[in-house]
Amino acid sequence: MTRFRWTIVALLFFATSINYIDRQVIGLLEPTLAAEFHWDNTTYGFINGIFQFFYAFGLLAFGWIVDKVGTKRGYSISITIWSVFAMGHALAKSTLGFTVARSGLGLGESGNFPTAIKSVAEWFPKKERALATGIFNSGANIGAVIAPIMVPWILGIYGWQMAFMITGALGFIWLVCWLLIYEIPSRKKGLGKSEFDYIHSDVEDAASVNDRPASWKRLLGVRQTWAFIFGKFLTDPIWWFFLFWLPGYFKDTFNLSLTKPGWPLVIVYSATTVGSIGGGYLSGMLIRKGWPVYKARKTVMLIFAFCVVPIITARYFTDMWMVVALISLAAAAHQAWSANIFTTCSDMFPKRAVSSVTGIGGMAGSVGGIIFQPLVGWILDYFQRAGNKGLGYNLIFLICGFAYLLAWLVMHFFAPKMTPVRME
Repeated sequence: MTRFRWTIVALLFFATSINYIDRQVIGLLEPTLAAEFHWDNTTYGFINGIFQFFYAFGLLAFGWIVDKVGTKRGYSISITIWSVFAMGHALAKSTLGFTVARSGLGLGESGNFPTAIKSVAEWFPKKERALATGIFNSGANIGAVIAPIMVPWILGIYGWQMAFMITGALGFIWLVCWLLIYEIPSRKKGLGKSEFDYIHSDVEDAASVNDRPASWKRLLGVRQTWAFIFGKFLTDPIWWFFLFWLPGYFKDTFNLSLTKPGWPLVIVYSATTVGSIGGGYLSGMLIRKGWPVYKARKTVMLIFAFCVVPIITARYFTDMWMVVALISLAAAAHQAWSANIFTTCSDMFPKRAVSSVTGIGGMAGSVGGIIFQPLVGWILDYFQRAGNKGLGYNLIFLICGFAYLLAWLVMHFFAPKMTPVRME
């Protein structure tokens, strides 16, 4: 058996890394940009909310587009759009200019996960999908680790405009590799028959004869779709908070300089890599031991939902590294949760519907972010005016701590045994 499918995972890993580098740049530059363009927390939250509005719309659109035109074309369209607009931030001369750039970036970046999840479904049997998803999803963490080192260095030497230009250009390098390497298994020249048969060893592959994209009406009519929708709606906004607001949190709380490498952020996002891969591996291991798929996924997701809860105690510690440990645990647990919740989509739906359902659920997560991002800004400004911005962060950490348990309960209500959906 050949191992070419892991080359595909490597491609998805690097695309996701670039995706997260591009979206995180603004969070690392926020104090610099806020001083230059006179932003308060509410304005910054609004700009992030605009990004997530277009990200939400794009997820819904790209989910359908990728199921229609295929993964190779879909990813090419997505990364071209987001790289152009990532570089376009450097041309912004006003808050409106940044809003336009963030809108285009959100629209383009929304194609990453629907395409990547569908690619995994095309190239892996169910028992390996969580691990494959965890590996490529860890690219988000690597991107988040690289950015706090790379962006301050560029900022200190070349200025904030070049930080957007250099990071945005990375997508075009990846695009060349994607066009040269990627193809679906049935069209990939040189793929061994043993690996092809292994990839298509699930019963659903033999039973599925209809390759037409599933309609949204049909998908929204089943409970499994709503389980995925609410799981993403309640937990995705927490990751957006970790991504866009932690640099400011460490600056406000521990007076860290943002023109030097952000080592607390590096530690936090490095921990998420362990969570992403470990979470995917754990559920796959349980399946290999004979556990039913739904039981393995839900048990692992419940474990990691509890792992987020300790973040609510961050308010009681004044030692920065203790706070880093608590946030690292929560962020790692989120990525472990994420690796498994994405895989529940391909567990419950046939391949031809995976991108559409991923897009619908991703849109729901972004809608949650549209609500949560401005709320975070308002909470911080309110408590800052009251003379204690730290209380605002404490309230936000409280929301973060219980979001995953609530999401798990709602998902269990809608899909207690994650029964596969038959679209024929």
